[in-house]
Amino acid sequence: MLIATNYGELYDWNTAKTICPENWYLPSRQEWEALVKVSGGKKAGKKLKAKRGWNQQGEGTDEYGFTALPGGYRNSNGHFDNVDNNGRWWTATEDSDGYAYNRYIYNGDNVIELNNDKNIGLSVRCIAD
Repeated sequence: MLIATNYGELYDWNTAKTICPENWYLPSRQEWEALVKVSGGKKAGKKLKAKRGWNQQGEGTDEYGFTALPGGYRNSNGHFDNVDNNGRWWTATEDSDGYAYNRYIYNGDNVIELNNDKNIGLSVRCIAD
């Protein structure tokens, strides 16, 4: 499977909350906000993205070793979209019953917050306790 080989798996939100190994956890909305703030604010994407793997010269500088890759997402119909163009990572923070927050990095330098249906597939970044 191309996605798993190059970018890792994509998980729905309920699975994302349980997928981190022992002594690791899915970061909250506030922890993502702190990472973005320290990394340059809304334009932190360039500093967090991997140096290779992004379409249209969208590579980053990977100044913090985050090495964000553009795994795209799996939509509610089960189709994969935007592979090589953007990456989206779940937070542990729920927005409403059917939605949860995530962070979105694309070919530009921005990192933006979205809230999406919990059933779509996004990447996961775990952090140590």
